[in-house]
Amino acid sequence: MADLTEQVKQALARLALPDGGDLISRDMVRAISVENGMVRFVIEAPSPEIAQQMEPLRQAAEKLVGQLPGVTRVTAALTAHEAKAPPSLKIGGHPKPQADPMKPSGVARILAIGSGKGGVGKSTVTSNLAVALAKQGRKVGLLDADIYGPSQPRMMGVSKRPASPDGKTIIPLQNHGVTIMSIGLMLEERKAVVWRGPMLMGALQQMLGQVAWGELDVLLVDLPPGTGDVAMTLCQKSEVSGAIVVSTPQDVALLDARKALDMFQTLKTPVLGLIENMSVFTCPHCGKDSHIFGSGGVVAEAEAMGVPILGQLPIDLDTRLAGDSGTPVAAGDGSMAEAYARLADRLIQGGMA
Repeated sequence: MADLTEQVKQALARLALPDGGDLISRDMVRAISVENGMVRFVIEAPSPEIAQQMEPLRQAAEKLVGQLPGVTRVTAALTAHEAKAPPSLKIGGHPKPQADPMKPSGVARILAIGSGKGGVGKSTVTSNLAVALAKQGRKVGLLDADIYGPSQPRMMGVSKRPASPDGKTIIPLQNHGVTIMSIGLMLEERKAVVWRGPMLMGALQQMLGQVAWGELDVLLVDLPPGTGDVAMTLCQKSEVSGAIVVSTPQDVALLDARKALDMFQTLKTPVLGLIENMSVFTCPHCGKDSHIFGSGGVVAEAEAMGVPILGQLPIDLDTRLAGDSGTPVAAGDGSMAEAYARLADRLIQGGMA
């Protein structure tokens, strides 16, 4: 299936656009789905006016993909990027009753990444881990479930509003090899989310169930800090394969990390391990190491709880600058990219991603 998906992309890359480039190089193809010989995808035009002129191209795309070996049927939808979401697409309503746990079709594993408190670098770790996994050939999705403080759009360098061709299905964005969805993409950047618990749960249900995630090896869910509604809903209402807790070595952070660990265990979600972030600072001038937030706390906690240490990541200026610029440090080269590559490799070798 992976080979056929790649063949579809290669075929669409042969369709030249009148103003230069092709459908793939211009990033106009969304939500490629391949199942039992049936291929579906969305062509997103820059504007409704241009979309009206692209019907012949849509037909040509269907015909070209239909000629690929193994393809029995092709459906290509044509949509346009709008300045605002369609009126019929609303995010944050009350959750709908569900009989079974949610698991998006085509997603092999869901990993929850949480922390007991804010400010420990959980979102930074999540974005870089997603990119590191993608660099090692995994199909990765990233769901920013930190609804009150979504930061993944900035860190992953995406800002377009996701399209919805039918007012129900949400087409996620892609960058750095990762498929991305965040409530921050649906609202103005400075707009606060002032919602009570039921609307939070409804938004999470929508972002899991209505987003066209496609075929993914792993979906990383960046949870809000603490042990509130979103984390509980995810673990109780969806099939979560495991959880990772991020903490600094600081005693205050560890107090809350213990509560996050206890929450996952209470909800019967397997804890895959702890990641110690901001473990050490190496002075760029003298080369001396300083343990600003203490030393050894996360390792001791992991031993006490019987869970592994998945990685220890230092405080690093380049990591902060890269996140602010929209290109995670794991996307490049250097010691931090290598550190995240080792973390990703450990998850892959352990069958966790």
